[in-house]
Amino acid sequence: MRRHALPPYQLAAAALGFALLAGCQPAPQRASTSAGAAASAATAGTHEAPDIPACPASDNAMEGWNERAPPRRIFGNTWYVGTCGLTALLVTSDDGHVLIDGATEAASPLIEANIRALGFDPKDVKYLLNSHEHHDHAAGLAYLQRATGAPLLARAPAVNTLHTGVSDRSDPQQLEFKRGFPPVPVVRPLDDGARVSVGALALTAHATPGHTPGGTSWTWRSCEGTRCLDMAYTDSVSALSDSQYRYSDHPAMVAAFRRGLDTLATLPCDIHITPHPLASDLFARLQGTDGKSLVDAGACRRYAQSGRANLEKRLGDEAIGRKP
Repeated sequence: MRRHALPPYQLAAAALGFALLAGCQPAPQRASTSAGAAASAATAGTHEAPDIPACPASDNAMEGWNERAPPRRIFGNTWYVGTCGLTALLVTSDDGHVLIDGATEAASPLIEANIRALGFDPKDVKYLLNSHEHHDHAAGLAYLQRATGAPLLARAPAVNTLHTGVSDRSDPQQLEFKRGFPPVPVVRPLDDGARVSVGALALTAHATPGHTPGGTSWTWRSCEGTRCLDMAYTDSVSALSDSQYRYSDHPAMVAAFRRGLDTLATLPCDIHITPHPLASDLFARLQGTDGKSLVDAGACRRYAQSGRANLEKRLGDEAIGRKP
């Protein structure tokens, strides 16, 4: 499969130990507006749409961004509709759905196709949400807004970047993203702790800045029969930057970063999911391979601890003049 070259900041992300998986294309299936109809068409927990190869285990975190992954149920009304390298989640209800993250511009039609392949109608998506305002998670949102007609909801620090497609110096990686991404026409601000509701479905926004100023994590409940679990989609916690940004020159950002890590450590978190799927070993956990379990109530706490260690190492490196 064709891969793209990695800029330095992406190589640094790969060095954090994240691994991903990769895949291809299916025949589209007839869409249905009913979450119940889609659920009956999918086998619980392990459904993969036909004719889409599974993502190869040899891939790593910087591969598979624009390669279609098999769409599948994660648990209850939460579905994986992203690519092999980038997460997008559809959280469904009979009153409408919520789509979290848009991946790259090239990947956005694959997300739409995955939604349809599971039997859902993109026009039933009522809200778009985002983890953070970088092109690998936000560049597809403009396309998906056209496909769904849904507004994008984001915390205030991310609104201008998402609306214009251009970041500013408050983003530690601004110089790596100068080319920007397609602007999203309709972006509405929401507060930390805000609840996004569609019928009985409710997702809560949690401010987790640091990787970007607008970094946001999301929690909600998903149920299968009488069993209900806490879902946590947690934003990136890597303290990466371009060659000019120093976290130690921005104490307010560092303080906000640490508060966000405190938040992550205490989230309700039976099933942990991240914007790069194998930052949380998602595919292996879905398959139950390598002794990994999908349900792990301590995962968010460990994820926050790894982010804190990464941040403190970065600050220590800056203190002795070591280059990022």
